[in-house]
Amino acid sequence: MDTGQAFLHPALFYRDAGEFAAGVGRFVRDGLAAGEPVAVAAPPEHVRLVRAELGDDAGRVLLVDMTEAGRNPGRIIPGVLRAFADEHPDRHVRIVGEPIWAGRSAAEYPACAQHEALINVAFEDRWATILCPYDAEALGPTELADALRTHPWLIDGAGEWRASADYAPDAVVADYNRELPPPPDARSFVVAEPDLVHLRQVAAEAARRHGLAEDRVEDVVMAVSELAVNSVEHGSGAAVVRLGSADGELVCQVWDEGWLADPMAGRVPVLPDQVRGRGLLLVNHLADLVRMHSDPAGSTVEARFAAG
Repeated sequence: MDTGQAFLHPALFYRDAGEFAAGVGRFVRDGLAAGEPVAVAAPPEHVRLVRAELGDDAGRVLLVDMTEAGRNPGRIIPGVLRAFADEHPDRHVRIVGEPIWAGRSAAEYPACAQHEALINVAFEDRWATILCPYDAEALGPTELADALRTHPWLIDGAGEWRASADYAPDAVVADYNRELPPPPDARSFVVAEPDLVHLRQVAAEAARRHGLAEDRVEDVVMAVSELAVNSVEHGSGAAVVRLGSADGELVCQVWDEGWLADPMAGRVPVLPDQVRGRGLLLVNHLADLVRMHSDPAGSTVEARFAAG
């Protein structure tokens, strides 16, 4: 489908490995035939299917393990999609991105749905096509219904395109802007700027108790510090920090009285010489999952880190 130099964001519904390989293979080959840069970011088993489907042409495609690069949905736009598109600023790019699969946890899914909705904002002025495959057999009714709301175009197993009558990405972002309850074992304390040294010590101790490797302890300390600094600077001058565990993960929540009204915060790549605006982006790259809730009463940012 060609609509000129516009952004296209279709969802591809497939029912088995054969339909996935055929649908994605068709999309990729069309791009290669047109001389377009092409990338595929999907779980490893689907990357293998694409490689087998393309044969020798697989070497012309950037293949990315989405379970690693996109484990935290908040880093997919800046770290995968925009990273590839920005390498080819004057060309139409094709990207296959599969951020939602049956193994995603209940904690991860709201961030996945918001990510799919926000792709439409991140690329609204870009010349690109991003195809998102959905397993119509393995995913549940919520995931499939949300796909209709986050994608303006839908592709069936036969390769036929149609417009989505349910397209409503802003509603998806709002629906999943949900309150984040603190972990039941959370330790809470108020932090102001002079307290950051103590905060780093407490965060490091919590990470070690949770069994994180020392390099991940450093990631936790950096992420918690960035979140606290952001809250102190942009909130009410102090932040409420909660450290605890849930679902086998170390959970850090930072709350302040500010309203984080921009859902793209932390998802936009920064320029090399940009001094401010890096905090949430850095946290997205460090954490295994980042979720946010914000309304006029205040904002909570939650960062999770898995041991092992």
